[in-house]
Amino acid sequence: MVAYPNPELDEIHFAQVAGNDDIGDLWQAAKAAEVKPGTIRVWVTRGKIEPILDGEAGQYFHLPTVQTAAKGGAKYKPKDPAANSRGPHIHAA
Repeated sequence: MVAYPNPELDEIHFAQVAGNDDIGDLWQAAKAAEVKPGTIRVWVTRGKIEPILDGEAGQYFHLPTVQTAAKGGAKYKPKDPAANSRGPHIHAA
């Protein structure tokens, strides 16, 4: 089960017919969520979101769903966003 499911495909189709441009590729999804493309790939792998199309031409995503997932946040938010497995980020003086 995906944490942030897409709308039904017929809803997406009719929205596109009406001129709504809510579908984007990996890079557009990353831009909409204000994250790196690798983060979108991780979200797909972990079941946070799913592409609406996944084929030889690449993955395509419902951008409002991706934005909702981005607003949902992460389970863990470090005090220092630049911290990683090697420890906190220290600015050189």
